[in-house]
Amino acid sequence: KKVSFMVQGEPGMKVVMIGSGYVGLVSGVCFAEIGHNVICVDIDQKKIETINKCKSHIYEKGLDDLLQRNVTKGRLTATTNLKEAIIDADITMIAVGTPFNGDVINLTYIKQAASDIGDVLEFAPDFHVVCVKSTVVPGTTENVVGKILEEKSSRLIGENIGLCMNPEFLA
Repeated sequence: KKVSFMVQGEPGMKVVMIGSGYVGLVSGVCFAEIGHNVICVDIDQKKIETINKCKSHIYEKGLDDLLQRNVTKGRLTATTNLKEAIIDADITMIAVGTPFNGDVINLTYIKQAASDIGDVLEFAPDFHVVCVKSTVVPGTTENVVGKILEEKSSRLIGENIGLCMNPEFLA
């Protein structure tokens, strides 16, 4: 299936970033900085308001300047409305927390994000890519996220949903 990627001089992809913590916000701002249109989706209204006011709720050197530039240029916005964000999006990235208690990773937020995406895929383009960026163990993307996406939508992985993993590797 064809997915549009950025070509020099052309507008970038429309990227939806679910989760606006350290991984989601930093990644979203960096994608916007290289020319993609990014919508950060979060359940925390205060985070959304802060981002849309060109301010960061986390500290990362240089992030405030990048955030200011990209919000001002209209390449980055934030919302609590996933349905609205996913319309015409090329890719939705899951960058939610995965708390670790020393024995097991808590997948509650990953499962909820996959369920929420599955619920609104009817509003996404015919082929939509979902990418897991949260820290998870091997197999989680296919065996947990993929199964939830298929169960909650009328779509199939490999047919009208692309599914991939982009490991979180921020320092």
